[in-house]
Amino acid sequence: MLIARLIAETSECETRLDALSRALAGAGAPLAAAAMPAREDEVLELHIEDGDPAAVLAAIDATFTPPAMLVARDAIEVPALFVSDMDSTMIGQECIDELADYAGIKPQIAEITERAMQGELDFEAALRERVALLAGLDESAIHACLAERITATPGAKTLVATLAALGTRTVLVTGGFHHFADPVAEMLGFHRVVGNRLGVEGGKLTGGLVGPITDSAVKAAVLAEEASVLGEGVHSLATGDGANDIPMIEAATYGFAYRAKPKARAVANGRVDACDLTAVLTLLGVPRVEWREA
Repeated sequence: MLIARLIAETSECETRLDALSRALAGAGAPLAAAAMPAREDEVLELHIEDGDPAAVLAAIDATFTPPAMLVARDAIEVPALFVSDMDSTMIGQECIDELADYAGIKPQIAEITERAMQGELDFEAALRERVALLAGLDESAIHACLAERITATPGAKTLVATLAALGTRTVLVTGGFHHFADPVAEMLGFHRVVGNRLGVEGGKLTGGLVGPITDSAVKAAVLAEEASVLGEGVHSLATGDGANDIPMIEAATYGFAYRAKPKARAVANGRVDACDLTAVLTLLGVPRVEWREA
């Protein structure tokens, strides 16, 4: 049994449900039951006898174009583990692009970032190329950037705080840098941080990195490691937006693409395209009275 949840306007549900039912039948995923929205969160829940989750997502997209949706096997529950990307997911910026502005080279670096997140460039090579361009930048620019540019994504604090209050282990894993990720994790309330380290000597960036690289494989490995500690069969949640997040999103029970690049969105069984991050709580079935602020 597949369970699909989507945020939908009540007034449009009945008409569009007929079209969706036909589309699902044509995709070999017959609709078994539908629970119409009954609360202010306007969540439509569908029970689908069987089928390909990707085909179900495509059918929902085509008929409802919902701002957020999730398709999962069996009952949806609060996950024991939450692992998330940072840049453009938990925060609204790409840290390296904003830092590059202090060196006067933001357009040059932002172009490389965009291509890497689209999956057009090798992640590690693109990361090292951008970091090299920052050689000689004063370390104080990082502190200024954090204070002046970096902001939490709408709903991020509520998502992390609520899951933590419900007993979920929360991990921030980023292809970005500890200089940014550590204070962001503290601000949002994550239990653990995994990321890259910028080389600094004499108060200036060296243009290099220290230690192993946190890339897509490491992100997926962190999810697997944390899940194994919690026990066999635990439900996990991952959120991300770029190609570097794909293995992590694919490995999670609930893999959410947040306002994501096409390649990341295509592999996700959860999608938030137009809402803030509290949509994840809504789709997981967490009542608003249980939502918490950091």
